Amino acid sequence: MRDEYDFSNSVPNPYVKNLKKQITIRLEEDVIGYFKALADETGIPYQTLINLYLQDCAKSNRKPSLEWA
Repeated sequence: MRDEYDFSNSVPNPYVKNLKKQITIRLEEDVIGYFKALADETGIPYQTLINLYLQDCAKSNRKPSLEWA
């Protein structure tokens, strides 16, 4: 291992915008079951499917319909 390294020719990480943040979220079992079944059909991990769906909602500015009884 060197004592010093030269980073003068380094470039910024081009993937920094694609980094993900880990969070904790509570989902109902039937929601998780739906995405896990979809994951089995598609071969895409269920957490990735949930992320893709939420990205689609955010991009299309979709809002949930909330009705209070």
